[in-house]
Amino acid sequence: RDKWRKKMDFLLSVVGFAVDLGNVWRFPYICYQNGGGAFLIPYTLMAVFGGVPLFYMELALGQFHRTGAIPIWKHICPIFKGIGFAICIIGLYVSFYYNTIIAWALYYFYSSFSGTLPWASCDNPWNTPDCTNYFGKSNVTWTNFSRSPAEEFYMRKVLEIQKSGGLYDVGGIHWQLLLCLFLIFTIVYFSLWKGVKTSGKVVWVTATLPYVILLILLVRGATLPGAWRGVIFYLRPDWGKLLSTAVWVDAAAQIFFSLGPGFGVLLALASYNHFHNNCYRDALVASVVNCLTSFLSGFVIF
Repeated sequence: RDKWRKKMDFLLSVVGFAVDLGNVWRFPYICYQNGGGAFLIPYTLMAVFGGVPLFYMELALGQFHRTGAIPIWKHICPIFKGIGFAICIIGLYVSFYYNTIIAWALYYFYSSFSGTLPWASCDNPWNTPDCTNYFGKSNVTWTNFSRSPAEEFYMRKVLEIQKSGGLYDVGGIHWQLLLCLFLIFTIVYFSLWKGVKTSGKVVWVTATLPYVILLILLVRGATLPGAWRGVIFYLRPDWGKLLSTAVWVDAAAQIFFSLGPGFGVLLALASYNHFHNNCYRDALVASVVNCLTSFLSGFVIF
């Protein structure tokens, strides 16, 4: 079985898998919704007693058995081999919607090269009379029917939801999105087609670039007026929330959603390690980086 060329290839792969939309977008929202700074207490406890141990267990199992997500369960207990197949089916479902979201991002990236950003005004063919432009205006009348230019760009230009009659009539194929999705799947394929030999190189870009962008956005956001109010809005503790069971459930769901145990990816990545690699230290490093990224992204978003 192939092995990682360098220790950093494996670490960046694990961090690149763990750090995703769950950190950058979901954590700030869940944190704000469940008591701000007070939410960090159940989040940390769930990480220490639930997320990190399972994260470590998967790395250890993958490194010891040195097989993929399907045969590893047959080694542990033959009757469990169906878990491996279930993991692959779940991975297939996840790849559908994650790659679709990345295709949307690619479409936005392409659209941003226009002279005037298409989501910055209401003067486009897809806009409706309900579109309300608030850019550069101090006095804006906002009603229950008002829609921002950004919302209408996403709903009516990107998704073309006005051409759909519901789940039974989803409309035609948006060829620009289809092309973006095809490009994303092509990139994913060529990132994996030679196993760790190619993916180990790709992660040096995919795992580090998000941090560069986050830091740029953080510096930019910190220089905007009212930035400090956003931070207070994000972290103001509501200690009463800790008495709610839902907060603790959200904390557990967030840490598992963020670290990603149970998807089989950690098993597969660790299976390319040397047998005597210190996977305990790797689990601690990756988990700490993951949780700190979630905390940092909250400042960027708010």
